[in-house]
Amino acid sequence: MTRSHRLLILLAAVLLLVGCGTALVLHAVARADRPQPGGPSLAKGKVTLSQEGRLGFLNGARGPQHGAVVSVRSDAPDAQRTASDLNCQRFYAAAGTGVCLRSRPGALAQDNRALIVDAELGARRSFPLAGTPSRARVSPSGRLVAWTVFVSGESYGSAFFSTRTTILDTAGWRLESDLEKFTVLMDDKKYHAADVNFWGVTFAQDDDTFYATLSTGGQTHLVRGSLARRTVTTMKQNVECPSLSPDGTRIAYKKRVLPGASLWREHVLDLRTLREHPLAEKRSVDDQATWLDGDTLAYALPTQGTVGSTDLWTVPADGGGAPRLLTPGASSPAPLG
Repeated sequence: MTRSHRLLILLAAVLLLVGCGTALVLHAVARADRPQPGGPSLAKGKVTLSQEGRLGFLNGARGPQHGAVVSVRSDAPDAQRTASDLNCQRFYAAAGTGVCLRSRPGALAQDNRALIVDAELGARRSFPLAGTPSRARVSPSGRLVAWTVFVSGESYGSAFFSTRTTILDTAGWRLESDLEKFTVLMDDKKYHAADVNFWGVTFAQDDDTFYATLSTGGQTHLVRGSLARRTVTTMKQNVECPSLSPDGTRIAYKKRVLPGASLWREHVLDLRTLREHPLAEKRSVDDQATWLDGDTLAYALPTQGTVGSTDLWTVPADGGGAPRLLTPGASSPAPLG
């Protein structure tokens, strides 16, 4: 066999392998675009953030609307989902203001964006993200927006990770780009450390007070912050991803119950007494829970047997009852209206 023949055979083999690889990729894409048999029913339609009696969230079911902001009737979460054209990795909304954190897999950080939308899901402003989307919240009035990204690392259970948390005032589009620039008060003294990280902001009704997680020295703390004073004050240790109740009296949060491991249990803290109680959900919840009302919390848990998918669950906030599946293939819940 001549050298030319060997080269022709080698070229043919390479082309065959490339063709097979391309076919496999196209087949996988086609499968991902097809609705999952037995999955939630979806229909394209108009989603607005002012729809009373509806729940918004991100659709996690396989198909062309994967990642879309959808809504369902709050009293019928398994009913047909109305799917918008807005796709996000993290989402939250309140009082007609929405925040959509977008991330392109494998893209540079400057391609990750925080999109602020109005009640009709129309874009108002867009801001670059310093890393991978993690948490998002909107104040009860719709005026303040917060988001957290991973600058390094991929989860709060990682040995090494760094976050950046931003708060935006939409009234004048003033951006507090990094909460680490705020003054930290710990035990009534100013605290400085190189390892300070913040995440999981939740807002009070006054559009000044907020709560968040502060991590430093291997410990996490619940902090109460003031935008006007640009300060945060530590309140209680071992509190992560706080979520303020509608009446402003309680904080739902995840508490690490197995040191050195990614095992958390959801708790509720009374802000007046600083007494806490565990919730009936005993599985490890790595999420910032959402208050559906004054009595019920919603959160995401990984879908059994499906990598990269989550389902929404609910549990009573008083510590009683039992966890209940709210809707499958979903994340980032937000009561609308």
